[in-house]
Amino acid sequence: MFRHVLVPIDGSDLSKAAVKHAVCFAKDVKGRVTFLYVMKDYHVSALHSEQDEENIDPIAPNDFTDAMRTHADRILQSARAEAEADGVQVNSIAVTHDEPHKAIIEVALKRNADVIFMASHSRRGLANLLLGSVTQKVLSNSKIPVLVYR
Repeated sequence: MFRHVLVPIDGSDLSKAAVKHAVCFAKDVKGRVTFLYVMKDYHVSALHSEQDEENIDPIAPNDFTDAMRTHADRILQSARAEAEADGVQVNSIAVTHDEPHKAIIEVALKRNADVIFMASHSRRGLANLLLGSVTQKVLSNSKIPVLVYR
């Protein structure tokens, strides 16, 4: 059954609502949750050239990484506090990856999650086709069951 619930979060209002429902779900099944935040990787501007020093990215790699870590820690701590307040066993992890759906599946497998519980913005049609959907990509590629909160 579903005893270990992986919950990818991003700090959005929809993600916060998913946290509440995932915690209730985990409590109902007497399970535990692991919250996951996928941090963006640092990329130097592709427009930079040696002749044009003004196009250098104003954020140093270490500053970017520190800012991402601080942001991730804040979001994860908020989710952890909610689970702890409901008496649900909780872990959290932040990883850096350029493709969030792959990071979610990799962490779910490494952490032996029984189910991935994630939010979806419910984009349809052309918006989904053009923008892609992390949730859709997880659904399409995961061998682990996925529960989608809308």
